Amino acid sequence: MGYGWRVLQLADSGFPTGGFAHSGGLEAAVQQGEVREREGLARFVRELLWQTGHGALPLLGAAWREPTTLEALDARAESFLTNHVANRASRTQGRAFLDTCARIFPGEVGPVRQAARESGVRYHHAPLFGAVLRALDVGLNDAQQLLLSLTLRGTLSAAVRLGIVGTHESHQLQHRCAPLLDEVLETCAGLGLESLAQTAPLMDLLGSTHDRLYSRLFLS
Repeated sequence: MGYGWRVLQLADSGFPTGGFAHSGGLEAAVQQGEVREREGLARFVRELLWQTGHGALPLLGAAWREPTTLEALDARAESFLTNHVANRASRTQGRAFLDTCARIFPGEVGPVRQAARESGVRYHHAPLFGAVLRALDVGLNDAQQLLLSLTLRGTLSAAVRLGIVGTHESHQLQHRCAPLLDEVLETCAGLGLESLAQTAPLMDLLGSTHDRLYSRLFLS
């Protein structure tokens, strides 16, 4: 099976990794009054994509290049994600992504899951994403594009369910974000672990309040 088809399968909204249970901190930002209507959502999305570029792509890239360092990279993610909500979401999504891929692609991904279990990793999403896509013979650039695209799509889907925008508006915003996606990818694709950074501290702070929200649709 060509890796191009695998990328399309992984990008399918029906691929059962549980990502749509998370809002990427959007729900907390909405309830705290930081995001209001379309303009606030566009600002939030921009900050989230840059944060993904600086806080996830370096881990993804390192795991893709050297899958055998997954244990160390997982530990690096654990120390980097000091926000307990974001940390938990990363571990939850990472485990779901790995388990799903191991069931669907057992020959390629089964060994990755076995190695992760034996090493006792915490299953952080970004390094696992890189290791799994390397096992599936997906190129690094495609893997990075896919993570950014899934991040954007998941956040906009959450925005629709929260009633911030409608379906057509969310896809219009997704279309307008194409140049931003290119900019983030060009800037962050080659970043190493020494460049891991939190570029949106306010968004991170708001996201950390998720567990204390009066009512919640999402896990994070």
